[in-house]
Amino acid sequence: MTTMGLDGAWLDQAIEIAQLAADAAEEVVRKYYRADLAVEIKADASPVTMADREAESAIVSVLKAAFPDHAFYGEEHGHSGNSDFLWLIDPIDGTKAFVREYPLFSTQIALMYRGELVLGVSSAGQFGQRAHARLGGGAFLNDEPVRVVERERLPDAQLSIGNVKTLTRDAAAWARVGHLINAVNRTRGYGDFLHYHWLAAGKVDVVIESDVNILDIAALAVIAREAGAVFTELDGGPLTLDTRTVLAATPKLHAAVLDWFAVLNG
Repeated sequence: MTTMGLDGAWLDQAIEIAQLAADAAEEVVRKYYRADLAVEIKADASPVTMADREAESAIVSVLKAAFPDHAFYGEEHGHSGNSDFLWLIDPIDGTKAFVREYPLFSTQIALMYRGELVLGVSSAGQFGQRAHARLGGGAFLNDEPVRVVERERLPDAQLSIGNVKTLTRDAAAWARVGHLINAVNRTRGYGDFLHYHWLAAGKVDVVIESDVNILDIAALAVIAREAGAVFTELDGGPLTLDTRTVLAATPKLHAAVLDWFAVLNG
């Protein structure tokens, strides 16, 4: 049994179901990718297509058949149900990439139990990657176990920066990012699912973002944590349904970045 009272065998079964749900979404995505789809703009200025909505419905259909009493929170169809178990679903994370026809988009499926993330599947079929993890079970990329590389010093670290538009609106925050870029060995901007997959696989050491939501990163947080990373909000706070920022890194580098920002703030 886990410390939360969830049986490991049950979690293994649940992640198998989540992978079947990801398969169902992938069938939808494959059908519509590089098709002439109408694109709508939602209230938050993000795009949505028929593929997003159909993929989410396909995911929920698979999950609900296995777990009819669970609750669901999806990017397109919102929140339904009331349960200790809450499935978090982004059917196409990276719709802008999807409609521009380059393969940096993915399906994100995570399970939260009583406020704690316990499993995640991150499926990027067009890119050729799928990562998954469950609490206490390790992390896997294309069914191979992965682990972070334990870098300890910022001058040795590779930093990947994702969506940080909000940070640019705060001169002090943006200056801190600039100092961090100067402190690390190399900076990249892989973005979306990719830099979290590569963090888990030891190819990236630190990831920062300031413009995400929990549906974007819930599954990725489970995967990165099970690979040995620390995954929090940018100020070190815990992930919640209201999360908008990320600092994910190997343990010593996560602490080093927090310390670095604290010194600069001082």
